[in-house]
Amino acid sequence: MSTRTFRITVRGFFDGLSAEQRAELTAAAPEHDLLRATFTTEGHLSYELAARNSFSFRFLESGETEEDILDAAARAELAAEAWLTERGYGFKRLRSSAEDLSLAKQSKRQAAARETP
Repeated sequence: MSTRTFRITVRGFFDGLSAEQRAELTAAAPEHDLLRATFTTEGHLSYELAARNSFSFRFLESGETEEDILDAAARAELAAEAWLTERGYGFKRLRSSAEDLSLAKQSKRQAAARETP
């Protein structure tokens, strides 16, 4: 059985941040810039606090069956919740979306590259 790769995005909103927490997040903003967002196994947080209170975590997971994506999404949500809670950041409306890369549509160039030995 082959391993499937899942990309999971967990989105939410910061809630009830103190002035100190807001300043802390603002100071760390360059390393959490949307343009630097990437999918990682530990999860990558991105936000633009100056524009909105929303954030997203991007996780890279794997599984053996298509159904494993549900467990992977649940683990990603729990990991995002734990990260925020450990730091004392309030949040609300967490939701996730997941993509099985083995089912993702390929561009013509990608398909041609796979067929060429």
